[in-house]
Amino acid sequence: MPIYDYQCSSCGHKAEVMRKISASNVEACPKCAAETFSKQLSAPSFQLNGSGWYATDFKNSGNKVQTTSAKDEATTEKKPDAAPAAACNPGCACH
Repeated sequence: MPIYDYQCSSCGHKAEVMRKISASNVEACPKCAAETFSKQLSAPSFQLNGSGWYATDFKNSGNKVQTTSAKDEATTEKKPDAAPAAACNPGCACH
């Protein structure tokens, strides 16, 4: 739902108002009740409601902790230790 910036030209009161796009403009100032509360030109802003893609997919993406289950550990292949370095020539490609 879009959030609009409003300002009263009588008292200078500023407010952010969340309104549907199809809703009519707010004209009465909530502070002084003058009919001079008008929408200002500003950068667009909005608020997401519900459990959409952000809340379910990305909200905690920076805090992911990798865990391994018992099944993952059981299927992990154990590699044998490398051969001793004494059996290789200096500069060999195996180490």
